[in-house]
Amino acid sequence: MFATLSDRLATTFKNIRGKGRLTDADIDATAREIRIALLEADVALPVVREFVARVKERARGEEVSQALNPAQQIVKIVNDELVTILGGETRRLRYAKTGPTVIMLAGLQGAGKTTLAAKLALWLKEQGKAPLLVAADLQRPNAVNQLQVNGERVGVPVYAPQPGNGVGNPVDVARDAVEEAKRKLHDVVIVDTAGRLGIDEELMKQAADIKAAVNPDEVLFVVDAMIGQDAVNTAQAFLDGVGYDGVVLTKLDGDARGGAALSIVQITGKPVMFASNGEKMTDFDLFHPDRMAGRILDMGDMLTLIEQAEKTFDQAQAQQDAAKIATGEFTLEDFLKQMQQLQKLGSMSKLMGMLPGMGQFREQLDNFDDREIDRIKAIIQSMTPAERANPKILDGSRRARIAKGSGRQVSDVNQLIQRFTEASKMMKQLASGGGMPGMPGAPGAGFGKRAGAKQVAQKKKGKGARKSGNPAKAAQQAKAEAEKKPAAANPFGVPGGEEIDYEKAAADLNLPADFSKFLK
Repeated sequence: MFATLSDRLATTFKNIRGKGRLTDADIDATAREIRIALLEADVALPVVREFVARVKERARGEEVSQALNPAQQIVKIVNDELVTILGGETRRLRYAKTGPTVIMLAGLQGAGKTTLAAKLALWLKEQGKAPLLVAADLQRPNAVNQLQVNGERVGVPVYAPQPGNGVGNPVDVARDAVEEAKRKLHDVVIVDTAGRLGIDEELMKQAADIKAAVNPDEVLFVVDAMIGQDAVNTAQAFLDGVGYDGVVLTKLDGDARGGAALSIVQITGKPVMFASNGEKMTDFDLFHPDRMAGRILDMGDMLTLIEQAEKTFDQAQAQQDAAKIATGEFTLEDFLKQMQQLQKLGSMSKLMGMLPGMGQFREQLDNFDDREIDRIKAIIQSMTPAERANPKILDGSRRARIAKGSGRQVSDVNQLIQRFTEASKMMKQLASGGGMPGMPGAPGAGFGKRAGAKQVAQKKKGKGARKSGNPAKAAQQAKAEAEKKPAAANPFGVPGGEEIDYEKAAADLNLPADFSKFLK
């Protein structure tokens, strides 16, 4: 959603990178670019003015003029100000001290309240709560049925005594739902209310009556982040007509410019509490201003990525896989399990986007086909257990059978096996502390194993203690050296003191005989 803003800011910072000192002209030019970037992102004009004024004031202060790297300090200032206009700190739900906690959702029709109610219920369920969904939207056709379907998907009961479609009193439904929650020991009640296509008196009165009837602990205003500047007007109208405690942004995975998220907090003074960024029921979480600012500035969001991984991956299984990698016992069966766990994390392009510096690869990420993982899984699942455990037995006929069974080409099977073999070797080397293959200091750096052997051989031939020209004394020196370093085997298994057979070493390393000259 913030791709346009992120790209413009990245270009702005690139223009001042490398400067040892920023002049007033540099600061003015940077502020101008930031202003344009925010306006293009649909941020409200009053918010833009205040934001740019604070950045310029701090940029001309001591913290930049005395900084070793002014460009990085400007980035830090913009990051701090972004965090501020996004709310500063993460705002969490307040739970009732006694009785069930009542959460009321309000907003326009089409903002995604009904779907979000189920997402919030699932999130609370994962926090150890026992939520109850309440179908108090009795106006929109099939709104009650939609909530019932979503409730069944997330495993949360739905209180729906009225069929809806214009029938029933939503105030009575909401009031009775709280009593139902007390009887059945639900500790959280989520009330889904009706919306309208626009602000009107009937909508405001109904929302206000429901609020008065159930006295909610939290009123959350649900807003579609894609509606741009109008989101601010709608948020202010609901604040004046009904009142609410926090904002929930939906459809953050859209391609709109996203200025609403940067404007609502500053205009209304109410924090963004949750964000929905996908179609899955699990695409929902707390809104962290600092993490969102990091994403906008292409600094990544590693904390969210780690949290998602911790929730998805089995720690015991991960330790077993690490042990198998270190011993070279990692199989395609283990690889398949990792692919299945990886899919639980969500879209690969979304996950990669949480890594720092991935903004420059946005086009590649947008074009990434998540179905590629399904194709890999299909190939592995078309293998027998023996073939998954030992890919070396995959001859031509077996690979043809696997390709046919998975609906792929033989070349796809060959490519998967080749990549898996290379990755296994690399992971084993990393696990043994050898570093990345081909990197300085790693075993086999330069020519792989060949260069490692060559370096060892060169060390053997390097200068040591000065040898005497007298044959008798030279023999005594050699004997003394042998006593100091007894039977030290070299990397080829040849005992110390014995001459290395480089042709045999090449054969032991599965290299052609011609490569023996590199070992020498």
